[in-house]
Amino acid sequence: MIRATTLEDISTVQQIAKISWNETYKDIIPDNIQALFLEKAYSNTMLAKRMEKTIFLIAEYKEQPVGFASFTYVDEDGDAELTAIYILPEYQQLGFGKKLLQAGLEEMHTGHQLFVYVESENKKARTFYEYFGFECLEEFDEYFEGHPLSTSKYMYLLKTPAF
Repeated sequence: MIRATTLEDISTVQQIAKISWNETYKDIIPDNIQALFLEKAYSNTMLAKRMEKTIFLIAEYKEQPVGFASFTYVDEDGDAELTAIYILPEYQQLGFGKKLLQAGLEEMHTGHQLFVYVESENKKARTFYEYFGFECLEEFDEYFEGHPLSTSKYMYLLKTPAF
């Protein structure tokens, strides 16, 4: 089941983010940089704000949260951004990512493009997005919390038929 997150989900979202990040980025981003990012991006205050101002969804299996996704609302240019999608490692490749993506897309009736930024070495995420029709527009180098990374910018046309 996919549903909107509530303030009661904050600690669960924090736990899913930490486990997923540590697993996904263990050989890509140093542990201290991950911890610094997670502390800021997934603080109680930041999550409450994201729940209020974005499309923030949670995936459940047998009434237990197993993943989440957040999307910005479509802006005046018709653009939106998928800012996070994380599934606990043991529930990956079971369709929860697809369900979260579909549920978010259903909220974007007037949009034109959905963007997502992916760490270039995150092959699982890149494969996921490409499978669902996202196109890699560019790759660029940047600093993430002071750590050099390569980032891939993907775009999905919202006016195309859903998968």
